[in-house]
Amino acid sequence: MPATPSPSAESRVGARRAIRGWFGRLLPRSFAARLTIAFSGVVALTLVLVFVGVINRVDDYFYTQQVNDLQVRAGTVRDLIISLSTNLADGQPIVSPSDTLNPVVAAFLANPTNQRFLADDLAQADLQVSLGLITRDGLGNVVLVPAVDGKLTAPLEAKPRPGQARDDIPYNDPQPTAVQQNSLFEYGIQVQLSNPYTYRASTVGAIFSLLIVIAIAGLLLSVVVASLLARRFTTPLRRLTEAAQGLTEGDFARRVAIDPRKPGSTEIIELSRQFNQMAARLDDSVAIIRRDRDRSRDFLADVSHELRTPIAAMRMFNELLREGADENPATRAEFLESSRQQLERLDWLAQNLLELSKLDSGLVLLDLRPDDLRAAVESAVEQAEPTARRRGIELSLHLSDRPLRIRHDPQRITQVVSNLIGNALKFTSVGGRVSVEVRGAEGGAEIEVRDTGVGIDAAELPRIFERFYRGSLANEARGSGSGLGLAIVKSIVDMHGGRVMVDSRLGQGSSFVVSLPRDPRLVDSGVGEPRAEGTPSAAGEDRPGHVGAPNPIPGRVAEVTDSSSAHPPRLNPEAPR
Repeated sequence: MPATPSPSAESRVGARRAIRGWFGRLLPRSFAARLTIAFSGVVALTLVLVFVGVINRVDDYFYTQQVNDLQVRAGTVRDLIISLSTNLADGQPIVSPSDTLNPVVAAFLANPTNQRFLADDLAQADLQVSLGLITRDGLGNVVLVPAVDGKLTAPLEAKPRPGQARDDIPYNDPQPTAVQQNSLFEYGIQVQLSNPYTYRASTVGAIFSLLIVIAIAGLLLSVVVASLLARRFTTPLRRLTEAAQGLTEGDFARRVAIDPRKPGSTEIIELSRQFNQMAARLDDSVAIIRRDRDRSRDFLADVSHELRTPIAAMRMFNELLREGADENPATRAEFLESSRQQLERLDWLAQNLLELSKLDSGLVLLDLRPDDLRAAVESAVEQAEPTARRRGIELSLHLSDRPLRIRHDPQRITQVVSNLIGNALKFTSVGGRVSVEVRGAEGGAEIEVRDTGVGIDAAELPRIFERFYRGSLANEARGSGSGLGLAIVKSIVDMHGGRVMVDSRLGQGSSFVVSLPRDPRLVDSGVGEPRAEGTPSAAGEDRPGHVGAPNPIPGRVAEVTDSSSAHPPRLNPEAPR
């Protein structure tokens, strides 16, 4: 079983938590204040360490200097006593062989005036002088044996000079100084100083005061510098915080201002740049989501509208038949035929919706093959020939003399051409013409479907590739169909990295040109793209309303060049290369 903590351990843990909580409440909450305190604390700690180190070094230095000064003072006193003793003795022994001090010298040393001069003026300390015979011990060291009346003790009585103070530095001669008084005898003298007047305390105090002033000035300067640096660091962070808050409130256009002319932290500038890129991508994503939402709402409304029409017609036919309309064979046959047409329309609408949904969701894999484009176009034309003959419309095909081998999905390109031909046949009256041409172009190939139908109003050109858009109701032909054919064309062309261009005039017909690159896989890298604007086509001519030629009638041309749709092309990796 796990050990239960003792009450004492729990109390210690609780005390530590309380201390941490109390200490945490003392600290400021803002990052700028904490950064200022941390920077100032580091500077203060550095100043304290420097202060202590300097004071110790200065004190040691002046202590050594003062010891040297006391040594000089003691030497001065010693030399003066030796000189005066020699003069006063006048050839007599200063210290007799019986270790007795010369009376004249003893009287000189006992004179208070002489003592004041030696202690107050020369030594500037409590003075003690010993004279006597010297001997040597077994190690050869000099040993002083004080003589009778051979000790002088003179306390310091003079007032200190400005800046001087008593110091507890004692000085004592390491060993007595031997003085040769004749060829047989020598005497010794030893000087000891204590509690001298020195300038060490005042000098160290002045340096201490100066260091205190410097430390306070440095600390204040560090606080100011730390505040400025903290503000410089936290201002971009505060702007980032405000911009992030704006994003959370739905302001996706909020950006962080970056001024490259002002010096700043590289990391902060890079963070601001990355934030702006993130906000821009988020704004784009939200715009795409909103656009998709609106498109989905419109799409659902259009689908419900398209489904409501055949369902309402079939419900009406059913009610009429239940009310007795089936008694008339002709009426019943007409209702059944109309019901069959509505069912076919529902089936065709469901198939187109499913196809467009697959294209938009990216579930369709392009089976890209390096085949001859002419075969796919020829297949679409052959499928449309029965409809053209039934409607009395001339359908012609013009193929390039040489193979147009580009990488494409033959089935999807056939679907594109079939939809374009179907629209052309639907909007062309009896006796009209529909021509299909396949030609080479720089960087790929072009497919043109031209008709002599009713044409498209310039105001409607920008919307012809929208789903369920069928144009004006001024023409009965535009009221038929589901309006999904051109949307499917655009999706398939986008998946191939191509573009669709439209040239149309009311009453003169329309021309749809599909430009396909040589290899859709290379479109993103700029290799194999369709010819650029201003580049003549392979046929050597620039037609009105096409890329590279001026538009004679403004607003009569719609060009779809968006090959980077929301759902990029999905290429079949197993397609032959």
